[in-house]
Amino acid sequence: MRALSVASEAYPLVKTGGLADVVGALPAALAPHGVELTTLVPGYPALAAAMKGAKVVHRWPALLGAPARLLAGRLGEQPLLVLDAPTLFARAGGLYDHPDDWRRFAALGRAAADIAAGAVGGRGYDLLHAHDWQAAMAAAYLRHDPAAAGVRSLVTVHNIAFQGRFPAEIFPELGLPAGAYAVDGVEYYGGVGFLKAGLAAADAITTVSPTYAVEIREARFGMGLEGLIAARGDRVSGIVNGIDPAVWNPATDAALPQPYSARAIGRRRANKRTLERRFALDIGDGPCSLSSAG
Repeated sequence: MRALSVASEAYPLVKTGGLADVVGALPAALAPHGVELTTLVPGYPALAAAMKGAKVVHRWPALLGAPARLLAGRLGEQPLLVLDAPTLFARAGGLYDHPDDWRRFAALGRAAADIAAGAVGGRGYDLLHAHDWQAAMAAAYLRHDPAAAGVRSLVTVHNIAFQGRFPAEIFPELGLPAGAYAVDGVEYYGGVGFLKAGLAAADAITTVSPTYAVEIREARFGMGLEGLIAARGDRVSGIVNGIDPAVWNPATDAALPQPYSARAIGRRRANKRTLERRFALDIGDGPCSLSSAG
């Protein structure tokens, strides 16, 4: 199986949280199971610099109004694609919370759908895997692309609280057919919902655990999307997030003052003492608390 994984971040290239860890670890984890996973990420400044001289495999004269190139490289031993669109991603500050985030991540989704549908010569995919709201529009674009017949889509919800909600005024600029602005499409409480659009379009939905897959069917955890999640029925399932022992291994972690293992768990106490001293916490074996002396 050939799959395209699209996300806004991937470890060790760029990371703000656990999403990047999962996206970065998936290619190597799936390879032994016969899945060749190509990762697509935006060309933030650090990535664009690292990919200087990389092969340009595709160009968009106007990707949601922005010129863009597709660069091919490697993520470890696995294939990597970087969407190089300087007007969208080459900017200072954090990865998110820019006024034009809707355009930036709609462009990422549009590019992903194009690639999955075979727009880039010699690159065909059986599955498009989109992570969280920043990539979820890929499934919506794929749904309305006649060239994508036979390509399936999967959306993984890492945190349903972050949904990518924008005003209805952006819809005409998304390049979707008018019929896509509907309850079973991108419309969401009178606006446009990126995560909602992906959840409505995806062939399958996964979450970071079986428990979470059940919880988000309820109003207190579904954050307004519980009805849609429930309506998708058995298309929604949970897969427990794992860890990459090559990265998260306390026996070899150079960032720890005292490495330890399950066979030498007592050594972990030295790390707690270091943490307590550094942040002026009470010294003890219980939960950390602010020092009364501080």
